[in-house]
Order: sequence, then C-alpha cells, then structure tokens
Amino acid sequence: MREIVFDTETTGLDPRSGDRLVEIGCVEMVNKVATGRVYHEYFNPDRDMPAEAEAVHGLSATFLSDKPRFAEKVGDFLDFIGDAPLVAHNAGFDFGFMNAELAMCGLDAICTSRMVDTVRIAKKKHPGAKVSLDALCTRYGIDRSHRTKHGALLDAELLAQLYVELSGGRQIGLELAVDNTASPDIQFSNTIVIRREFRPARPHMASAAEIERHRAFIATLKDPIWDAGKVAG
Repeated sequence: MREIVFDTETTGLDPRSGDRLVEIGCVEMVNKVATGRVYHEYFNPDRDMPAEAEAVHGLSATFLSDKPRFAEKVGDFLDFIGDAPLVAHNAGFDFGFMNAELAMCGLDAICTSRMVDTVRIAKKKHPGAKVSLDALCTRYGIDRSHRTKHGALLDAELLAQLYVELSGGRQIGLELAVDNTASPDIQFSNTIVIRREFRPARPHMASAAEIERHRAFIATLKDPIWDAGKVAG
C-alpha cells in the first residue's frame, strides 16, 4: 500500500488568522518502506515571519522572498500525493494549513478520511507518555542528532521511521507462510520485497533401496561399538 508521510512549517498556529504554509516535505512509502521518492518545497507566504515561528524552523522572510507561491506548485504537490493516505504528526494541524492553501487556490479540500495521525496512534500505544516527535524518537532509538531546528522534510523522514515503529517495527510483514497465489516479486527504488513460492513439507523417509544399502554397510563393520557390551556365548 502506498502512503505519504508529510510535515509542514508555517508562519504561526492558525490559518484563519492569516498564518501561511511556508514549507512542506513528503516521503513516499510502500508497504511501510520508504521508496526514496520525496517531495520538498519552500513557499513565499507574502507576509512577514513572526520571530517566534522563525525561532522554531529558522525560515526568514528574506530567505522565502524568492521562493514560489503555493499556487505555483500546487499541481506538482497534488500529483505527488495522489490519492494515498496522508500520515502526519498532529495531522489536524497540517491538514488545516494544507486545506486553507488549497481553498485560496480555488481547489477542493483533501478529505480528512485520508488522514493518519501518529499522535493519536502514539497516545493509544503509550497512554500517559510524552508523544512529541522528539520524545518518541528517543523512545524508539531513532537518531535525531541532526535535528537542530524543525524542517519539513527532515521531520517527515524522522516520522516515516517512527511510523514504522508505531505500526509494529521490524515485525511488519512477518509471515510464517505465504500463499503461493501471491503476486511475483515487487520492486521499488533500491528495495526488493520478495514473496517466495510456498512449498509443503517433503517426507524424509528412506527408500527400500537405501535401507538395503545401509544394512549391507553395517554388515562390513568389525567390532561395532554396539556389540562391545555383549557377553560371548
């Protein structure tokens, strides 16, 4: 199954008050494995960058001033995500900004039925524990040492690893037997998922000829160990 793990950076917390989307990063996954395909873009928000927001992601109004507007890149973005489920950490926040930008482009909102919220998954899996991206990366041993500030693509890449762990980690797809009607090998990027043909167990019984050869071989042995304890008659 194809899924898109994504993250956004913004000028603030509420698109209804004029805050805008300034960065989006997406990671494509197939069957919970990153394929290597990503989408990443910065956007000019046509407004100032509050100091509090810049302190979080480090994106200044000057840096963003020569970047494209969301409307200029929306087609590429929609082509990349297709109709796949969209995975985000605190997904309601990201969906709110994404759909606000789509509305300004005169386009339909992305249905929240496609939303997969890893915060909700983490809260269910670890009730009462901290569920920030940093805290969960620490819990699962995911290296975030290079995360000095928030960044949409970097955070999406970390979240992709976290999503795998929250979904069962290395046990995903573990099967004792696979139906031999399954499709042939599936290949994407530099990863190959192999579905092998299921073969029933074979009987391991010696044939009559093998038994006879064994009997003849035994007859050639001198003073076999199993006769050592016998008393001569």
